[in-house]
Formats: sequence, C-alpha cells, structure tokens
Amino acid sequence: MLNENEKAVAHIASAISIFSIRQNNNTIAKNISMLNFILKTIPEDIKPIITIDLIDNVFSYISATHVDT
Repeated sequence: MLNENEKAVAHIASAISIFSIRQNNNTIAKNISMLNFILKTIPEDIKPIITIDLIDNVFSYISATHVDT
C-alpha cells in the first residue's frame, strides 16, 4: 500500500503525463497551465500534502529523466 507522500508523487507524475499528452493532441484548453491542471485534479485525501515545491521537484525529475519513445 502506498503512503500519502507516494500517492502524491504518483498523482503529480500522472497529471503531468496526462497534461502533456492532451497538450500534444490539442485536447486541453489553451488557457490552462500545467500547474492549474495538476491542482484541479488532486484527490481530496492528498490535497493537504501537495505543495508547489513538491510539484516542481516531480516535474524537474521527470524532465531530467525524460526518454523519447
């Protein structure tokens, strides 16, 4: 079972991926930022532990380890 921090990181990483896919497919509104998308999709049970720093750290890690497929 995942703890709350692991759930938060998994959700952020997933939201970043979904946002990127939708942005590439032009299926997301152009006026929504990745940060707003992530914040709007956070489940209530992990909202208290989500911070801008955590989102930034996850995004930085994903960006640094991105592999084109």
